Amino acid sequence: MAQEVVLGIDIGGSLTKVGLVTREGNIIDKTIFKTNAQNPFPSFMEKLKLEVETLILKWDVDIQIRSIGVGAPNANPHTGQIENPPNLKWGKATPIAKIINQTFNLPVSLANDANAAALGEMVFGAAKGMKNFVALTLGTGLGSGIIVDGKLLIGEHGAAGEIGHVNVEPNGRECNCGLHGCLETYASVTGIKRTVFELLADMKIDSPLRGISFKDMSGTDISDAALKGDLIALTAFEKTGEILGSKMADTVAHLDPEAFILSGGLSKAGEILLRPIRTRMQQHLFNAYKGKIKVLLSTATSSNAVLGPAALAWLELENTALE
Repeated sequence: MAQEVVLGIDIGGSLTKVGLVTREGNIIDKTIFKTNAQNPFPSFMEKLKLEVETLILKWDVDIQIRSIGVGAPNANPHTGQIENPPNLKWGKATPIAKIINQTFNLPVSLANDANAAALGEMVFGAAKGMKNFVALTLGTGLGSGIIVDGKLLIGEHGAAGEIGHVNVEPNGRECNCGLHGCLETYASVTGIKRTVFELLADMKIDSPLRGISFKDMSGTDISDAALKGDLIALTAFEKTGEILGSKMADTVAHLDPEAFILSGGLSKAGEILLRPIRTRMQQHLFNAYKGKIKVLLSTATSSNAVLGPAALAWLELENTALE
């Protein structure tokens, strides 16, 4: 008998990940390709169709695909569209749920990528058993998903939880969203790269990061340098952690979560990032919360980002079965 799976699709500003996932969260197979977000949406769909068909062809006899879950930046589950994504140059509104449904003839569930990641943590990951937590994805931008009383917080306009766009500095760095001083311009892979280059200009010391262009520099480059003791990288993580920890304390005042779950490229630095986050968050917490809020790393690797969209698809199938 063919095994039931869902197709999880995680669309990022840099990479798109696709996987076949069982109800237990086992990834049978997966593939990763460049999103090429500067190109038109139809070219992305051509690549997605090719990658999915190649994946299915390998397993066609052994699996039955029940549904598709999609996590994408600025995805609105109320409309089925990606709306005004700052890191995807696909226009103001892309009816992605409808187009993927028409392409593969399967039910499609859509969520903001960070919201999907939060569901993945709750169903399969580090937040299993938790009912109140915040998932932060520190990638190209900063995404966030909020779980309250075991349910995803979506909001009236499908855009709840945009913690990446709370203000850090009114006249601060320009953000792709059009605002200035957004948190994600400081606490994301792109943000820490900007911090690194500011430090390289100010600190006249040797660093392995000096030989890497802004375009070519990755979060892994900075993490690796920090883990080897590079002062530029360590200072960049210290500054990033302080800013993020302060804003996480603000989030605690709104939500009183049990924990924050961190994932994405920056989280690879581990304690080098967590230490300043925890210190600064504790400093800014209201007394009622002090010592009670956990800051944890996701147990999923970045290549397993398909677990979030897969959890979304499985939960939707379960909810439909109960109706």
